[in-house]
Amino acid sequence: MQLVSKNEEPNGNTSRKVNSEWSTRKTINTLLIVDFITKLLVVTEKNAILVIYDRLLKIAYFVAITEETSAEGLARLFRNNM
Repeated sequence: MQLVSKNEEPNGNTSRKVNSEWSTRKTINTLLIVDFITKLLVVTEKNAILVIYDRLLKIAYFVAITEETSAEGLARLFRNNM
């Protein structure tokens, strides 16, 4: 048995850094939740809702869209409404 002081890390133990980085990335990725509500009745030419929920600030954004909105259009709506 080998004793290691509190200031020293055991040899070959790099998993702590990797796990903390992964944990941080996972936390950042789950702060915003994006979902769609589709197949709604057409009102002012919109038939879907883009829902963006910010878990950090606990705010939900609802944006009226059409189901035919492109990925570029969704990105633009996301940027303009956040």
